[in-house]
Amino acid sequence: MLRFKIQIFLIILVLFNSCSKETTQKSIIKEKSLELQVQEAYNEGVEALEAGDVLYAAKKFNEAEILFPQAVSAPQSALMAAYSYYTQDYYGDAIAELERFIKLYNTHKDLGYAYYLLAICHYEQIVDEKKDLQSIIKAKENFNIILKDYQNTEYAIDAEFKVELIDDILAAKEMYLGRYYFDKKKWIPAINRFREIIDNYDTTIYAEEALHRLVEVHYTIGLIDEAEKYAQLLGYNYQSSKWYENSYSLFDKTYKKKKKERLKNNKKKTGGLLKKFKTLLE
Repeated sequence: MLRFKIQIFLIILVLFNSCSKETTQKSIIKEKSLELQVQEAYNEGVEALEAGDVLYAAKKFNEAEILFPQAVSAPQSALMAAYSYYTQDYYGDAIAELERFIKLYNTHKDLGYAYYLLAICHYEQIVDEKKDLQSIIKAKENFNIILKDYQNTEYAIDAEFKVELIDDILAAKEMYLGRYYFDKKKWIPAINRFREIIDNYDTTIYAEEALHRLVEVHYTIGLIDEAEKYAQLLGYNYQSSKWYENSYSLFDKTYKKKKKERLKNNKKKTGGLLKKFKTLLE
């Protein structure tokens, strides 16, 4: 009887070990199969992207991420989905993917690239400075993140260049509005718009005209002293420009050009405005 019980115990033990090994083996096979599925989905995404089928490519990259979200390749799959949308100008989808990436993988090594591509997606939607203000603001916001947090990356140089172009666009918008208010004889809003240019976009191509317009507005409403201050500032920085000549002509014979001897520094400024004479405007 005892021998029979021992035999039954050994049989059960063997069966248990066998089942345990089979379960472990199935688990390993299943894990390998999942990794294989992820790799296959990613590879299909790459092939579709190269073939120009960006929607299917994005779908496969998303699939690769969803199949194994804990995988090292998951963030890369998410970025590739965003890039797929971007290549064919599906900006809304690309932006959604990139914002999700930034939120979900906020410590990833390619976070700088995500911000850069996000900025580019907004930037490339700018068509008209009078209509696309949201795209302009978002583009500049994300380019500035690059310049602040990723200044040593390869994206920083282009980000700096793009911010300069965006500032030109924003200055153009302010100039457009300033001229509009001037034509409507709304002097205070006009002055505010022109001041916005020389205060925040003084390195743009609109800075000269903004100074002239401030001379023009103040002269028109009879604030001659204020007009002269802006004329001096314009002359100091852009004495050879057409805008200075236009400002000078406003005063006719009653206002003469300021002599160079009155300036402590004869050199024309090559950088921003207002560093020497900003106190005149306070």
